[in-house]
Amino acid sequence: MFSKQSKGVEVTIQRNAEGRYTGFYTYGHAFFAPSGKDIVCAAISVLIINTVNSIETFTDADATDSSNEEEGIVIFRMGNPADEKGQLFMKSLLLGLENIQSQYGEKHLRLTIEEV
Repeated sequence: MFSKQSKGVEVTIQRNAEGRYTGFYTYGHAFFAPSGKDIVCAAISVLIINTVNSIETFTDADATDSSNEEEGIVIFRMGNPADEKGQLFMKSLLLGLENIQSQYGEKHLRLTIEEV
């Protein structure tokens, strides 16, 4: 699930065979700047936290999440694929992460899509 390396954030977005999003997991820290000044890590964190909060608040998704701030782990799962609102929140997350990866490179963010 996670590699035991210490460089960059790994984000894996999960979707089913029909292309519907079912969750994601993250691991690591961006290491763009010292702790407390890392704008890449902060941007990724905001996108992740806002997506979790939005899906839990604005959809009927049967969702669970867990995290470990020290290791940069967030695991978010939906019991069923997200409804249309949830799909839109997940697409928005993916768009934001793709933009961060494009701007700052895979050294700081590695994004993958996984079929589950």
